Amino acid sequence: MKKLLYYTLPLLVIATVLVPFACSKTEKGRTDDLPALQPDKSDLEAGSWKPILLTSANEFSISAPIATNTPEYIAQMNEIKSWQASLTDEEKNLVKYWSAGAVLRWNEILRELVAKHNLPPYQNEDGTYPVPNANNPLAYPQFPFANPPYAARAYAYVSAAQYDALVAAYYYKKLYNRPAPYKVDATINVLVPQTDLPAYPSEDAVVAGAAVEMMKLLFPGDQEYIQQKAEEHKRARIIAGANVRSDIEAGEALGKAVAQKFVTRARGDRAGTAGGTPTDWAKLETDCIARGETPWYSLEVPKRPPMLPLFGKVKAFLFDSLTAISLRPGPPPLTASKKMQDETDEIYSLTQNDTRDHYRIVHYWADGAGTSTPSGHWDAIAAEDFIKKNYSEVRWARNMALLNMSLMDAAIVCWDAKYFYFNPRPCQLNPKIKTLTGVPNFPAYISGHSTFSGAAATILSYIIPDQSATYDALAREASLSRMYAGIHYRADCEVGLETGKKVGDYAVDRGKADGAGN
Repeated sequence: MKKLLYYTLPLLVIATVLVPFACSKTEKGRTDDLPALQPDKSDLEAGSWKPILLTSANEFSISAPIATNTPEYIAQMNEIKSWQASLTDEEKNLVKYWSAGAVLRWNEILRELVAKHNLPPYQNEDGTYPVPNANNPLAYPQFPFANPPYAARAYAYVSAAQYDALVAAYYYKKLYNRPAPYKVDATINVLVPQTDLPAYPSEDAVVAGAAVEMMKLLFPGDQEYIQQKAEEHKRARIIAGANVRSDIEAGEALGKAVAQKFVTRARGDRAGTAGGTPTDWAKLETDCIARGETPWYSLEVPKRPPMLPLFGKVKAFLFDSLTAISLRPGPPPLTASKKMQDETDEIYSLTQNDTRDHYRIVHYWADGAGTSTPSGHWDAIAAEDFIKKNYSEVRWARNMALLNMSLMDAAIVCWDAKYFYFNPRPCQLNPKIKTLTGVPNFPAYISGHSTFSGAAATILSYIIPDQSATYDALAREASLSRMYAGIHYRADCEVGLETGKKVGDYAVDRGKADGAGN
């Protein structure tokens, strides 16, 4: 049976429960029958919202659109009519699928890619482990290994790029104010809800263009699939009568141009060296021993290198590197202390007295191999609630960007703490502890799930205040699931939630200052 990187023991339990529980919370099949997006407000003023990397909404210029009474525009209108004269069921389904929302659909595609690549590689015959190579992404093991920190970073970059691209698009929409095809020609059979939002440049094409450029970087072996989705998306907008081809072309070009700023940032954010070297790994252990503590070690056989021990040095979105360090929590209980013994005994007792409800909670929040990871889980939770709010595309993008930047930065702060303290897992201190999932291949303190969840609950509570009690309860449940599973101490979870909330507060501060309101 294939080994798992951060969920390895017991393998039998994983084989029997991981897939069904993972599928119960993923996006597959859940949003297929959504109605078309009908925003409660257009957010036409979004071109004045504060972007993330752009210096201004008009940093990248686009040409003024051709007039609607020109032969070229009329030819583009005739293209729509030609499509609509003989629509197939497949084409109608494409329109229905993409009309649910561009940001939503591309987030689902991203979650799907993360889950596909969230598979740790086999060990080599000599007991070493191969490493994915971005320069040869189709070789085994395929690039990337979309583990939790990598995934959190991927969600953040795609969401942030889409948001900035849409801010730029809405600036030009208001500037040029070219109406949608169905406003120009009443004989167009519009297949999506009509709005007063100008059509040039196409917001859908902007989202697709940004997504393609970011995903090509993040998932280079999947470019054909990503491009196929983009072509379907653009075609759906023309078939629907929502955009003419020049709306699409301008939007796609703008989205790609904006995304290049994020690509440049990603290439220099230090994520490429987050795996560290054998020298780095050895120093972490020796430094821990020098402090008089018991160091963490991999419980895999053969021992696997630690997961991204230098991810704590990756450049954050919401704050600078000194702030990231300042968010590092105080130390865990000393490994030889009475408090650590008590916390270890507590975990042993929980695993010895498992309940059906605990078991359900553990596996609902497992988010292990083959899933979209904890960040993807929170994206799915957010998407379900955002769907009910009828947000515009630009507000969808803004909210997803705030959420995912907080999740990426939570990963940075969490991984910094994990490898600074290098604290062992409960079953390392007490081998009698039998976990209900596998044992993560990185140090215990602080809990990643707790940190992710504290950040997510904080920013989502700001975005949808009337759901704050629900988000807090979900975060606490996610955190407790790690104790019930036998893989984290209480201190890991409680401090993780607190630290995640501090990260989330930075996202809230950004949301309050970006001009979008709530």
